[in-house]
Amino acid sequence: MTRGPISQFIEKHYLHFNSAALVDAAKGYETHLLEGGKMMITLAGAMSTAELGKSLAEMIRQDKVQIISCTGANLEEDIMNLVAHSHYKRVPNYRDLSPQDEWDLLENHYNRVTDTCIPEEEAFRRLQKHIHKLWKDANDAGERYFPHEFMYKMLNSGVLEQYYEIDPNDSWMLAAAKKNLPIVCPGWEDSTMGNIFASYVIKNEMNPTTMKSGIEYMVWLSHWYRENSAGKGVGFFQIGGGIAGDFPICVVPMMYQDLEWHDVPFWSYFCQISDSTTSYGSYSGAVPNEKITWGKLDIHTPKFIVESDATICAPLMFAWVLGW
Repeated sequence: MTRGPISQFIEKHYLHFNSAALVDAAKGYETHLLEGGKMMITLAGAMSTAELGKSLAEMIRQDKVQIISCTGANLEEDIMNLVAHSHYKRVPNYRDLSPQDEWDLLENHYNRVTDTCIPEEEAFRRLQKHIHKLWKDANDAGERYFPHEFMYKMLNSGVLEQYYEIDPNDSWMLAAAKKNLPIVCPGWEDSTMGNIFASYVIKNEMNPTTMKSGIEYMVWLSHWYRENSAGKGVGFFQIGGGIAGDFPICVVPMMYQDLEWHDVPFWSYFCQISDSTTSYGSYSGAVPNEKITWGKLDIHTPKFIVESDATICAPLMFAWVLGW
């Protein structure tokens, strides 16, 4: 592979400490794929609002990731950025905001994520009318789908194209929808769209079973893992902590310990980008070796931890894998 200027810069300057860990982990990712392995990427926090799609979408298009686990927020916020980018408001002095300043943002229908405010009307409500139709059609027909499947239907229908405000190539959800990339989205109800769906259930306009559940995601993931873990196996690239990572990594010990399927291989690569403190009882701050005791990683699994900001590190690591 002929490496581009970003990779060349990384190779020259990232030689020690966290920067060296970043390079080691990126090279490990690349080696895992070259040897025939598959990779899961997990997205915590607000990585979609951080516009990770600018690099992740290309990772998807080039088959550098085979499955994604993400929060409900990341599932929807990439699409919100796609259709309402010009209405977002940046607040670079967010550390100085008073409670009154925060209230004023709410009154003006802005929801703040660190230095970026998502516009409620243009983002949430613009999607709501289209996703509601898909939910209602499925509900009335007695059909059931996963949260991401409804999102894929909406994106692939083309109904949102009239609203596009960024280069569609920078939307990872659009890239994923076009490939029908497998996604698990645990705890989806903890998201704006999840809250909206719950409101329809409370109003008796929707049956809760129209939306497939987290347990069903886990069952589906167990089948996917069994079908894809032969040979080099499946690697685990965790961006941040939380349920996006905690949920899918447990599929291995669940199958090995609870189902007693002792032929199930461990995750065959592991990297976590996190600035969570190691470790005051925080699972997100647990070093990879701790996962050996839970039956998730093998003694010999390549293990990396980059203790830094994922919004800085993940695009650089993707750039390396892509040869940029």
